Amino acid sequence: MNVFKSMVGQNSDQPRKWIDARFSLQDPGMGVNLYSQSHIQHAIHWDLENDLSDMQKSGGRHPLPDHETLTELYRKSGLHLEDEIIIYDNGGEPFAARAWWMLQYGGFKNVYISLEGYKELVESGFPTDAGVVTPERSTVEPEWNESILASKEDVKNLVQANGENLLLDARAAARYRGEHEPLDAIAGHIPGAQNFDWAQLTKNGRFETSGEAVNGLEKMANHEQAITVYCGSGVTAAPLYAMLTEKGYSNVRLYAGSYSDWISGGDLAVETGAFKKDDSL
Repeated sequence: MNVFKSMVGQNSDQPRKWIDARFSLQDPGMGVNLYSQSHIQHAIHWDLENDLSDMQKSGGRHPLPDHETLTELYRKSGLHLEDEIIIYDNGGEPFAARAWWMLQYGGFKNVYISLEGYKELVESGFPTDAGVVTPERSTVEPEWNESILASKEDVKNLVQANGENLLLDARAAARYRGEHEPLDAIAGHIPGAQNFDWAQLTKNGRFETSGEAVNGLEKMANHEQAITVYCGSGVTAAPLYAMLTEKGYSNVRLYAGSYSDWISGGDLAVETGAFKKDDSL
């Protein structure tokens, strides 16, 4: 399945929908500010905290909105299930991948993550505009794909199965090992999880769909194995989900609550240190 798409050389007049997903975890207002200054013509903006998360819910730092909220987002964005939809951020970031996953969850058929970030798209000749875009509402009926979403209970079952399927932590290695934890109250990782830092998949402000890092990711998984990816809050795991899908893995789920949800009750075990294949849980 093609997930990442280079827009260089593409006809800028081709009918398609654009979503601007620019955001900064360090400066949550940055994406909205950048969009209001300039964006690809006709692009709407989806903000990580205002649109792609329900910050009033429990379930991790960036909880997934419910079906009703997501349906309203799709409809006010003027989207239809068969639309060609291109999502961009600043390039090589997790935010477009988060938006892409949420459209996969809703059953949209023709959605891509732009390999080029906003600056490259502009340099490639795509026209820009300023101001908020208000599309004509759609009446889209999502076709929910629950098979790509993992709950805390699903992950508990994975842990109890002790390595039967692959649980993959997308955070930096130091956070995975519990050596450095700037965000969560308990350091470490979900028992039995292996680690692949999502940022390895990026180079010079874009994702690489081939090369040493991608080969390393593919060596960690096999196509017969169910794979569940997670991170701190469900955001940076989305690029791992997207790359595995790009490479033809069909049995992949995203634990949307991720590690921040796993530790929220304080009653579930965590591990620290490097992965040991033969460890007993």
